[in-house]
Amino acid sequence: MADQEKNAGDKILKGVAAGAQIRKGAHLLSAQGHVLVVELPHSVVMVDCGRGGQQTQALLKELRAITDKPIETVCYSHGHGGYNFGVPAIRAHNRERREAPPTLVAQRNVKKRYDRYRATDQFQRILGQMQFPGPRSKRSEDPYVDPDITFNEHLVLHDDNPRVELLWVPSETDDALAVWMPETRVLYGGAATPGDAIPNIGTPLRTQRLTLRWAESLERMAALRPEVLLTEFGAVIDGESEVHERLIQTAKALRWLRDEVVSHLNRGLNEQEILAELRYPPELFEVPWMTPNYGSPDYIVRDLVREESGWWDRNPTTLHPAHPDAVAEARFHALGEPEKILARARALAADGEIQLALHVVDLVAEGPGSNSLVQEGRLLKAELCKLRAKEIRPYVSKALYRSSAELLETGRSWKDLA
Repeated sequence: MADQEKNAGDKILKGVAAGAQIRKGAHLLSAQGHVLVVELPHSVVMVDCGRGGQQTQALLKELRAITDKPIETVCYSHGHGGYNFGVPAIRAHNRERREAPPTLVAQRNVKKRYDRYRATDQFQRILGQMQFPGPRSKRSEDPYVDPDITFNEHLVLHDDNPRVELLWVPSETDDALAVWMPETRVLYGGAATPGDAIPNIGTPLRTQRLTLRWAESLERMAALRPEVLLTEFGAVIDGESEVHERLIQTAKALRWLRDEVVSHLNRGLNEQEILAELRYPPELFEVPWMTPNYGSPDYIVRDLVREESGWWDRNPTTLHPAHPDAVAEARFHALGEPEKILARARALAADGEIQLALHVVDLVAEGPGSNSLVQEGRLLKAELCKLRAKEIRPYVSKALYRSSAELLETGRSWKDLA
């Protein structure tokens, strides 16, 4: 591990300054993630433009420190909100300069994604409050701006000096694109290459991301033999062998996970049993670019199980459940001595068994809301959630434990976030 990091270190460019020229005509700026700017003879192409407001204004300031050429095209790296909420600001910028509005280019699935996000806008806000807790500004207008031009698998955006190609690389989303510049062998991987982090497949509050499809996208990009890889966040990878290793080894890890999950399913194991049995090989998972700081191997395992099976957890009780309030009432009154259950949960926590304590405290904390012991159980559960957040590595898990603790402490539920 240490030798591997040392050997790769000379070709991994960390802390690249905003606006840095990576290769002739290709600059890396910053907004929601890395923004690629490609200089054409008489204009520029931008990939992403940030979430608007101060972030996009700062991006424009960075751009104008590099070039005064007009912004001809804005490409959407993928359809997640925030990466291109700054389109109105870019349009206003061009208008102030008496230039034509930029052409908006995206993979064709972006339009369907944007329609889905518009239809589920309030639900998306609830998910956002849980996954990214903190103050949020209210939106008065639809922030999703549909692209002007879409493509399916491949689009030549500019065909000469420099040649700029857009490639469909389904990964974090089914509308993700990569940018390939064959003359300088620069590859912008976008959401398919998140940076120094394991692919965020199976994130708890998001739709499926199809592990093998992501692996195939990485393998197709590796086949281009790029010399430079620009990731969505994190380091710039410089050197053909270093880029190839990162792309192929990540794909190999994803394929290993799929093979193992299928093998365990074929033995009749359920999700919880698979998670308990799996041991992740260090040569695949303990490398700098597979750090579980946002995603997690456990998340990917869960997503793979969902790909191969339905929603049922194999417990016949859950097939056609009673009303949650009736279940809570019946379970609580079936408990012999809830005080002893709370005491046992506290004892487990004191022994460092926070997760086991959570399983035990739920026997009480999931009871009817009017009971004082239930309230005590929920406050204890909130404490345990905050302790569990300190133990776990992925950011999303930390955030969900802390958000859940706040709901428990304030007596609210997800319905109150709507």
